[in-house]
Amino acid sequence: MLNLMSYTGIVASIWIVVGIYIASLYYPNYSHAKQFCSELGAFGSPTQKLSPAINNYPLGLLFILFGCYLIGTYSSQHPASIIPTTIIGAMVIVHGLCTWVCGYFPMDADPYTSSPSKSCKIHTWSGLVMLLSFIIAPAIVIFSSIYPIVLRLFSFNCILGCFFFSYKLTGALKAKTNPGLYQRLSYGFQILWLFVYSLHVVA
Repeated sequence: MLNLMSYTGIVASIWIVVGIYIASLYYPNYSHAKQFCSELGAFGSPTQKLSPAINNYPLGLLFILFGCYLIGTYSSQHPASIIPTTIIGAMVIVHGLCTWVCGYFPMDADPYTSSPSKSCKIHTWSGLVMLLSFIIAPAIVIFSSIYPIVLRLFSFNCILGCFFFSYKLTGALKAKTNPGLYQRLSYGFQILWLFVYSLHVVA
């Protein structure tokens, strides 16, 4: 069971891409460039129930299992990395919990509404915590000398990519152009980091 848990980070990284794609197939005329990922589970969407069922809930579990593996098994097997690994594991668990919250509290159907519902506000704040958790985690790698220099540089570039496309997302959101594209690229760098870090863990 513990050996299987070591692969949950890799599985989650792949699952999120496949899950979003599958959910979008049941949402007529859904645009990955113009619409947010969360619009798949928004109030009144054709996939309001389907999207969290195949994305948020299983993904949240996978993140939490991987975080628990890092804090428990991996850190005990690598005593020199116990502090950074524990912090990273905690951030992955936080990411998983917030993934559940985002699934349980849908965003509003109109992402540009000036008066968001309580559910949408919770969804948005939870999404912000998700973003921060996967900025802190790679930042820990950057400043931890126990990790290979290649992984540290990779983590740095992933944070830069996330920041750059988050900035582009802000502009696209104001212009109402292609925020979905920049959201995917921004979060994509975080998921790419998780995938590579997970490979490092199981190597």
